[in-house]
Amino acid sequence: METINECSRMKEYKLPEYMNIPQTIILADGDFPSSPLAGKWLRECRYVVCCDGAANAYLHFGKRPAAIVGDGDSLLPEIKERYAHLIHREAEQDTNDLSKAFRFCLSQGRRDITIMGATGKREDHTLGNISLLADYMNQAEVRMLTDYGMFTPIEEDSVFESFPAQQVSVFNMGATELSADGLVYPLSVFTNWWQGTLNEVVGNRFIIHVRGKVLVFRTI
Repeated sequence: METINECSRMKEYKLPEYMNIPQTIILADGDFPSSPLAGKWLRECRYVVCCDGAANAYLHFGKRPAAIVGDGDSLLPEIKERYAHLIHREAEQDTNDLSKAFRFCLSQGRRDITIMGATGKREDHTLGNISLLADYMNQAEVRMLTDYGMFTPIEEDSVFESFPAQQVSVFNMGATELSADGLVYPLSVFTNWWQGTLNEVVGNRFIIHVRGKVLVFRTI
């Protein structure tokens, strides 16, 4: 078990409900977020970038995005015309709209980014969006909030605030060392994503020891 001094040197991640309102949100065009926490963040965040068609739902939600990134093909005609000045188009087709929105945020000096609306609808898009966190993490502080929990990419020993019986899953994205304190089941260098799912927290925090990249999912 780690000492207090050792833990103080680790990066610490708060429970999502105790985090500040995000500085920047990217709203992807998956299922529109419906949890109370997601609704609060979308209402109160001052800088929301929509991935193309996500702007339809966000405007219907009663909010106006700071920017819309994409080719505009998924926008309703009236929105495409009225908010043409907010649309930032990228011609290249090698990356998806989420990555285009991420690059746009970086170009605006945004280095603390919460991604929402990136799950649901097509499953291949969902898996692709989640896996992109491992690429984004070296360029910004990034996380993904869903209606059920939060994905956090890490590549060093980290402390997570928690509560007893919170569900946790850990997905190996190339780590060569992986263990934990404070979880019911031990971690190892998993070779399949399912192997790290459905773990459980013992107390009010847990520690992930890692060398290399993993994604940590905590339920909310």
